[in-house]
Amino acid sequence: MDAGLVREEMSSSALPYAVSGLPRLSRPALQHTIDRAETLSGIGLHSGRPVSMTLRPAAPGTGILFRRMDLPAGAARDLPARADRVVCSPLCTTLTNPAGSQISTIEHLMAAFAALAIDNVIVETDAPELPILDGSAAPFVAMIDRAGICTQAAPRKMLRVLKRVHVEKGPVSATLEPGPGGLSVSFHIDFPAEAIGRQSCHIALGEAGFRRHLAGARTFCMKDDVYAMQSAGLALGGSLDNAIVVDGATVLNREGLRYDEEFVRHKALDAIGDLYMHSLPISGRYTGVRASHAMNAALLKALLADPTAYAIETVAPGSGLAETFTASRDEAELVCA
Repeated sequence: MDAGLVREEMSSSALPYAVSGLPRLSRPALQHTIDRAETLSGIGLHSGRPVSMTLRPAAPGTGILFRRMDLPAGAARDLPARADRVVCSPLCTTLTNPAGSQISTIEHLMAAFAALAIDNVIVETDAPELPILDGSAAPFVAMIDRAGICTQAAPRKMLRVLKRVHVEKGPVSATLEPGPGGLSVSFHIDFPAEAIGRQSCHIALGEAGFRRHLAGARTFCMKDDVYAMQSAGLALGGSLDNAIVVDGATVLNREGLRYDEEFVRHKALDAIGDLYMHSLPISGRYTGVRASHAMNAALLKALLADPTAYAIETVAPGSGLAETFTASRDEAELVCA
């Protein structure tokens, strides 16, 4: 790949959405919402239709609540972020409710909520999926920055992993293990396309590290897969403006990559969003090997299905990890844990 197409690290000025606007939260042991409502619009990745969404402040204990404003008033509108409400869907994360309503492509927004420690918020939308925007979490981070973050007078809860939980299917696996505090994410990918190949990254999740190393990493696909996806009614809103498209050794986007290892960074971003689907931060170590949204959902459900594997605890001040990040291209073949 042309080295001139790769930026080793992104500064906020190099992104179409600034992601360095706020200082780190000073009271992580308390719950947080946003200060005021904020709205943005875009195109749905899979429907190709216009979507408008609004974030609204919510009371302590609300969690992350999606509200379909295009549906009649009533319980069918509301879709709380809960692990048992995540359903398998191609290429994205989807929530459902007992009425059969759904909201899709929520993983990038959920990653931003997780990294910025947003516990309580109502997400109103006029469509069954969120806008894809530029294919990363950066515009959602910028949206939260514009809305402001409000500390609430309620202790923050977390899911602490107490023992190893592992799911796998062939060469694909995902694992959660106990950790010293906070969430650390390790991800490994292996694609035949020369532009991607084998890549790994590791992050001890914190707001500053997420903003710098992951927020701007975009979703990606292979050129050969585009026709098949669109024939199946997927990615109808996909373009070079909201996804990296790879053709063998070539990145087709004119601007190239935002980071070296942007592909595995985006997979780590996805995992952070998928692991926040129960509206609680996780304290533990996550490892994903080629893991998909469906695999991450299965892992979280497996954790919650075993009462001996986790505990819900009050977050203690200073309980997070020191922020670290590494990324690399790997030579060794990937194997399941």
